[in-house]
Amino acid sequence: MSEQTKQFKEDVSFTVADELGGLEVLQAKYKQQNFSRHSHEGYTIGVIEKGAQRFYRTGGNHVAPKDHIILVNADEVHTGHAATEGGWEYKAMYPLPEQFAVMTDGIGAHSSIPYFPEPVVHDPEVALQLRLVFSTLENSDNRLLRETLIYGALVKLMAKHSRSRNDFEPHTRSQKQVLLVKTFLDDFPQSDVSLEELATLAGYSPYYLVRAFQKEFGCPPHAYQIQSRLRYAKRLLRAGHNISGAAQEAGFHDQSHFHRHFKRAMGITPRQYTQSLV
Repeated sequence: MSEQTKQFKEDVSFTVADELGGLEVLQAKYKQQNFSRHSHEGYTIGVIEKGAQRFYRTGGNHVAPKDHIILVNADEVHTGHAATEGGWEYKAMYPLPEQFAVMTDGIGAHSSIPYFPEPVVHDPEVALQLRLVFSTLENSDNRLLRETLIYGALVKLMAKHSRSRNDFEPHTRSQKQVLLVKTFLDDFPQSDVSLEELATLAGYSPYYLVRAFQKEFGCPPHAYQIQSRLRYAKRLLRAGHNISGAAQEAGFHDQSHFHRHFKRAMGITPRQYTQSLV
């Protein structure tokens, strides 16, 4: 195998650290991977190690080059693909909003659940701290050291680059009505609900609901339903369900349908995800 072929070989490592009740961590080298519009329960906090990544977030496209930090808020629709011919390498973690709340409890932080307004930041100090976290999680089993570094890096990131999430909560009637629909899809992801039923819930026509939902959340209701089903399936996998059972319970047509959407959203297969839980 040539050196050039080795250089372009895609590789991914997904683990769940014990800290904070379970912290998802990804180390990846991608060239062809094309993340579809998707969202996570947790924040995406990543450092670009090589190349550059182009991604959609907050209504626009952004490029994160080497040594920059990617920030995607929890539940925020985004994409991801290579911005350079050679692809990109990065390390990322996905802390949940409640994990941020635990970290900042009692320290007088300006917001226990942060909102990061900038999709890409260049902060060498915080990037170095995050790299140290990733390295320590990979190479050390010292619980005190691991927890200390995680807390220090994420609280510093939050203090320097976040704002209060309350400033970005829905305020208009339209925002609140489509939030009702989003909440329903989150609470009942496996439901075979119709667009007309969702429109009735919001008090809108089906056409207006699709437009308003797309404007507010970056994707139409049916695409968001897939994200909710993926989250539910992940919870089932963590609870010990097999892949086929989780796919069926979460409302996917079949296992291949589940596999395809999981890979496009997570960058790994359902099997790789379950193997990381062992």
